[in-house]
Amino acid sequence: MSEAMMWLLLRGVWETLAMTFVSGFFGFVLGLPVGVLLYVTRPGQIVANAKLYRTLSALVNIFRSIPFIILLVWMIPFTRVIVGTSIGLQAAIVPLTVGAAPFIARMVENALLEIPTGLIEASRAMGATPLQIVRKVLLPEALPGLVNAATITLITLVGYSAMGGAVAPVAWVRLVISMAILDITPP
Repeated sequence: MSEAMMWLLLRGVWETLAMTFVSGFFGFVLGLPVGVLLYVTRPGQIVANAKLYRTLSALVNIFRSIPFIILLVWMIPFTRVIVGTSIGLQAAIVPLTVGAAPFIARMVENALLEIPTGLIEASRAMGATPLQIVRKVLLPEALPGLVNAATITLITLVGYSAMGGAVAPVAWVRLVISMAILDITPP
């Protein structure tokens, strides 16, 4: 493999990792509060609000059910407004984040559902506010599930970042085009 091809490959790896971790971070910034809100507003929970829960749950389900490649194309106008372009690394991060956030929200809700209700009842009996229950009981107890959710999300985002090349060409697309032009077959 030539030095030029090696640099193209390294650039592609770098851009894939950048897309994965940046969109994963912003996905968690959006998805974690939504997941917690889904949990606490669920009927029978700390701040039960069936109407809000149904609305949020429906929105999460709708966005989770959209195939990622369709979400990429659908997000082009929004991406242009946010980052000023629909091509490149920054443009790929926006739909990756929007695709990851509902997935993360549902994973966070599921991690919180694994916590025994006795812990919440004990916290209530000691006079903890809903915010204290979330911060000092729910999130620390759900940490192993949240780490698992982060791992699954990052792995999923690596796959999604490959699809990001469909509308936001990055180094991987440049590498394939260069190999085709130079008639290079991979080892």
